[in-house]
Amino acid sequence: MNGGASGSVVTAILARADNGIIGRDGTLPWRISADLKRFKALTLGTPMIMGRKTFDSLGHPLPGRRHIVLTRNAEWAAEGAEVARSADEALALAGGGASVIGGAEVYRVMLPFTARIELTEVHGDFAGDTEMPYPGQDFREVARVDHPASGDVPAFSFVTLERTR
Repeated sequence: MNGGASGSVVTAILARADNGIIGRDGTLPWRISADLKRFKALTLGTPMIMGRKTFDSLGHPLPGRRHIVLTRNAEWAAEGAEVARSADEALALAGGGASVIGGAEVYRVMLPFTARIELTEVHGDFAGDTEMPYPGQDFREVARVDHPASGDVPAFSFVTLERTR
């Protein structure tokens, strides 16, 4: 499904705990190797749209991906980042499609343009400082793969949601 002024196909990629937490101190409050591998597979070769704090949290640009940073700070610049000041500008830079990778404000701003959500549901309540509501009735679940807890890794599910309207 297309969305946005540029006709870009936008996919949001995020991990979210049962209590809505998506981050703590600029990082994920859990470590799930399978989720990191899925993130890499979903984003490799695609432009990624993110906020400045998310870009900073990466530590360095990730190989094989363009980094489009959506920020209101007119002075901000970083090596390896293309800067956008609006959702439309970010979509224009991305061209044919993009992965939105955070943070919460960028997910909110990009949601009207988002056709699909690749969600990792982390089963449990986690302490954190960044939260996001569950996607609303504009999206329907089209795929789910459940994974049991193992050692220090909580139970989680890979869920694909597609826009219905």
